Amino acid sequence: MPPRPLEIGPAGRAAAHAIERTRVARGYSQRQLAARVTALGRPMTFTALSRIERTVRRCDIDDFVAIAAALGSSPNALLAGPSSRPESLRVGGI
Repeated sequence: MPPRPLEIGPAGRAAAHAIERTRVARGYSQRQLAARVTALGRPMTFTALSRIERTVRRCDIDDFVAIAAALGSSPNALLAGPSSRPESLRVGGI
């Protein structure tokens, strides 16, 4: 039996929304951000970035760290943005 793909959970959805929200706030297109990520040594196409933002593709930790750097942010700051944390991950929400 082939392995079942893992579903994108609340933290993955929050990361995707944080990436898109910050990208738009910085005025980058998906192509521009993907080029910045690639320039940092983590090859990424705009299609891959689009799929991450639409929660069609999982964003692994290496991609997330490179995307945060390309956005001029730290991974922690990116996730700590306004309403980026799903309710189930907030203190007292568990």
